[in-house]
Amino acid sequence: MPSKQTDAKEDKQRVIKKYPNRRLYDTDTSSYITLAEVKRLVMANEPFVVRDVKTGEDLTRSILLQIILEAESNGSPMFTAPVLSSVIRFYGNAMQGFMGGYLEKNMQALMDVQAKFGEQTKGFTPEMWTQFLAIQSPVLQGMMGGSLEQSTNLLTQMQERMQEQTGQMLSAFGIKR
Repeated sequence: MPSKQTDAKEDKQRVIKKYPNRRLYDTDTSSYITLAEVKRLVMANEPFVVRDVKTGEDLTRSILLQIILEAESNGSPMFTAPVLSSVIRFYGNAMQGFMGGYLEKNMQALMDVQAKFGEQTKGFTPEMWTQFLAIQSPVLQGMMGGSLEQSTNLLTQMQERMQEQTGQMLSAFGIKR
C-alpha cells in the first residue's frame, strides 16, 4: 500500500496503471496507452509513475527498461555488447550502489551540456551548421576526453578511499593486510 508521502508525490505526476493483460491505462486521459506514448511522456519530461493495478507496486523502471530494449532492438543501438557486459558485471559487485549515481550524474552533466549547446545554436542556418561542425569536432572530442579523464580520476580517488577505509576497518579488528 502506498504511503502518504508516495500519494503526495503522485499528486504531482501522472499515474499509469498496468493491468495483468499488459495494457497500460493513463489515469490523466482516461485511456489506454502504448509504450510509444509512454516514451513520448519521457521525451517531454512529463513526470509519471507506472503502478501494478492489483498490487500497487511501482513498475516504472520495468516499463522504462522495456522502452530501452525496444529502442535497442530497432535502428541503431546506443549500447555495445561490451558496455552492456560491463553493466551486468556491476550487479552484485561492491561498486553496484555507486554505479547508479555515477551514471546518473554523468548523464545529467551530458544533458546540461546538450541544453547549453541547444541554446547557443538557436537560429543557425544550414551553412552555419556546416561551418560550426567542421570546427567543433576536435573541440567536442577534447571536451568528452576531459569528461572521461575526470570520471577516471573520480573512480581512482574513490578506489583509494575504499582501500584506506578497508585497511582501517581491518586494523580495528587486529587484522593486517
